[in-house]
Amino acid sequence: MLPLHGVRVLAVEQYGAGPFGTMFLADQGAEVIKIENPSDGGDMSRDVGPYFFSAGDSEFFHSFNRNKKSLTLDLKREQGQTVFHDLVKTADAVASNLRGDVPAKLGLVYESLKDHNPKIVCAHLSAYGRTGPRASWPGFDYLMQAEAGYFSVTGEPEAPPARFGLSVVDLMSGLGLAYALLAALTSARSTGVGRDIDVSLFDMALHNVSYLATWYLNEGFSQGRLPRSAHPSLTPCQLYRTKDGWIYIMCNKEKFWPVLCRKIDKPQWSEDARFRRFKDRLQHRDLLTELLDAELQKHSTQEWLEVFAGTVPAAPIYDIAQALENPFVTKQGRLQTLPHRSRGSYRMVAPPVRCSPEEVPARPAPDLGADTEALLRELGYDGEQIRALRTAKII
Repeated sequence: MLPLHGVRVLAVEQYGAGPFGTMFLADQGAEVIKIENPSDGGDMSRDVGPYFFSAGDSEFFHSFNRNKKSLTLDLKREQGQTVFHDLVKTADAVASNLRGDVPAKLGLVYESLKDHNPKIVCAHLSAYGRTGPRASWPGFDYLMQAEAGYFSVTGEPEAPPARFGLSVVDLMSGLGLAYALLAALTSARSTGVGRDIDVSLFDMALHNVSYLATWYLNEGFSQGRLPRSAHPSLTPCQLYRTKDGWIYIMCNKEKFWPVLCRKIDKPQWSEDARFRRFKDRLQHRDLLTELLDAELQKHSTQEWLEVFAGTVPAAPIYDIAQALENPFVTKQGRLQTLPHRSRGSYRMVAPPVRCSPEEVPARPAPDLGADTEALLRELGYDGEQIRALRTAKII
């Protein structure tokens, strides 16, 4: 039995950050029910291209909604709220990723739901928080990267400011939402009392500036971009040239430097006063880069990886295609095949959290409203009531 079997989460979510977080819950066995508005096509990401299995069934949507259910419900209408409250009585948590001022308007906060279920947990992911001067502001990943300093530390020093290549703030904020929900759920199960709990894109982006923030706040040091994606203080830790391209070497513990020296047949370098310790190598980083380039260009990246394997932390520089065709991925169960009603099957990267010996679930993202009738019948609604809700476009 997966760890979250028996946990029911009502997810009022859209696009990337929130759905990414609740997918982690679904992958571990939680019953995640997407609440989607029937009048506007549901989660907007169903229509995010450029690739689709069919109209309104985007591959982007499938990337964030594996192992979930879908229930269509108009929460802006009184009848929709009545149905939602019936669902809340059966649920453990409500997860939302809406603009900061919207959850209260839609009654997704603990104060609005506690009379229906005093143990309900309301986990909110917003752009800038549900309080303060930006509560009503829309916001997206790249804006957070820009304002939290990410552009200033990404890329080469003389290039224009650059964002991180993935929607990293969305992804880590989604994980923050899942963590917050489970933390609050742990409390609710021990105390019998639920709560609101919040995470925002901006706060998560800022928090993950981490040690760079600590350096500035205490020493006044503002880290900038470094050549070849180097570490600010540890070296060798950057890109180096090989015979056919690049390799990233990461000797982030002192013990790896002498090993690297032996592996490239330069054992004397580990005793050279210019390179003996981290602070010495940092002072002479440009020289060390030149020397390592000269040695590493004698062989290909793959040849060096075979020499370093298990002894010197190193990695090839792959594009997305190479990363996904890597035998360490394809032959080690890191990809997953899911069924699809029209395509037959499709592939995704498998869930990263493994719970041996349980098999990770592999159910495709749901069609819009696919589980509406079954869930309502479970709540006690009969056929006539369901038809009336459909006629009124509540579901």
